[in-house]
Amino acid sequence: MTRTPVLATLVLLFTLITGLAHAQDATVNINTADVATLASLDGIGESKARAIIEYREAHGPFASPDDLAKVKGIGTRTVEKNAQRLTVQ
Repeated sequence: MTRTPVLATLVLLFTLITGLAHAQDATVNINTADVATLASLDGIGESKARAIIEYREAHGPFASPDDLAKVKGIGTRTVEKNAQRLTVQ
């Protein structure tokens, strides 16, 4: 009996789990992010992500992450929760 497939499976699972943990920490450029990327932010679902994109298309790029609170349905608390991940490069 070989243990290689079991070991390989465990290594793969560990890699996937740690990769997902790091993905949660990735910065999000709110001026270029797509719906899926914006929806990965805490407190932002698909409909709010679409509202962010509609707002930036109508008003131009965000000058700072705090401007995200100008989007209807997104409050300062949501911006604060995501402050470490937001950028406007």
